[in-house]
Amino acid sequence: MRLSVLDQAPVTSGNTAGAALKKAEELAIVADQLGYRRMWMAEHHGTSTFVSSAPEVAAAHLAAKTNHIRIGTGGVMMMHYSPLKLAEVFKTLSAFSPGRIDFGVGRAPGGDNPSMYALSEGRQPMMNNMYEKFHTAMQLINDEVPEDELYSKTIAAPSQIILPEAWLLGSTGNSALKAAEMGVGYSFAQFFNGAMTKEIFDAYKNNFQPSAFMEKPEISVTFMVTTAETKEEAEFEAGPQDIFGLLFKRGQFRPLMTPEEAQSYSLTEMDRMIINDNRKRHFVGAAKEVASLLQEEQEQYGFDEAMICSIPHSQEKRLDVYRLLARELLSSQPTSHWSREL
Repeated sequence: MRLSVLDQAPVTSGNTAGAALKKAEELAIVADQLGYRRMWMAEHHGTSTFVSSAPEVAAAHLAAKTNHIRIGTGGVMMMHYSPLKLAEVFKTLSAFSPGRIDFGVGRAPGGDNPSMYALSEGRQPMMNNMYEKFHTAMQLINDEVPEDELYSKTIAAPSQIILPEAWLLGSTGNSALKAAEMGVGYSFAQFFNGAMTKEIFDAYKNNFQPSAFMEKPEISVTFMVTTAETKEEAEFEAGPQDIFGLLFKRGQFRPLMTPEEAQSYSLTEMDRMIINDNRKRHFVGAAKEVASLLQEEQEQYGFDEAMICSIPHSQEKRLDVYRLLARELLSSQPTSHWSREL
C-alpha cells in the first residue's frame, strides 16, 4: 500500500502558529525519509486552529527541504484564485522541483463567510464554475490555448515545464465523474464525513479518460489516524482529537488540548455518542491493528493510496504515528527511503 501525508498545520495548546509550520517542515522531512509517496498541505482561512492558509507557499518550502516525496496542495481552493494565477504558481513550483509537484484542488471555500468575502474583496464569490476553472488552469499549465476567451490571449509562464500531477478533491462522491472525465486523480476525504463507497470509486475508474496529467486512474483516500505501540496509548493520545471533533460539531474552534486535559474534560452522554460516531472516521489503535484496518479498507473499496492525517498534541507522538505505519506497511517495499531507525 502506498502511504501519504495530509497536514493542516494544527496549532496545539501551548504552541504557536509559527511552530506549527516548522513542525510541518519536520514532518515532511521524516515522511520523505520513511518512503511516503506525497505530502499535501490543506488550505484553511478564518481560523487560528489550522494555520495552513497558503499551501502553495508551504509547498515551495517543503519541496526545497525534501528529496524524494511528492509535495502539493490538498487542496488549493480554486474559488479564491484566477486560473492563470493557479497555472503560474504550479508551473513555477514544478520548474523548481520537476516530477515532484501535485496540483490538488478543492471546490470548497476552506473557511467561513467573512474570510470567503474578504478573499474576494467583498465581491460575490463565483461558486458555480469550479470545474471550468480547473479545466482552464490545466490547459494553461499544459501550454494550451484555453477555450475560455478571457484566458486565450495570454500565456502562463514558465512554459515547457514537467507537468505536475493534477488531483480533484471530494468528500461526497459528486466530483468523481468530473475527475474521471478530466483525466486527473481523485482524492476522497473519508475523514471529513465518512461517505466512501465502492460505487463512487468504480464510477471514477470506469469513466476515466487519460490526459497529459495522468495516464491511468489514481485514487487516494484520507484517513484520520491515531496510533501507538499499544491500544491504550493510542486511546490516550486520541482524546484531544475526540474533544476537538466534539467542539467542532458545535461550531467551536480551539487549539488541540493535551491528552491530560482531554481526560479530565466533562462529557455528557450525548457528548459520548457524538464522539463514538466521530470514531467511525478516526482510526485509533495499536499500529498493527490500524495497519490491518487500512489494508481491509483498501481491499473493500479498491483505492490506490492511503493519505494519513494525524494530530496528536505532541509533535514526537505525531511523528511516531507515521513511523509506526511505515514500519507496518512500507518496510517491505523497495521504494522506501530509510535513513533512520523506526
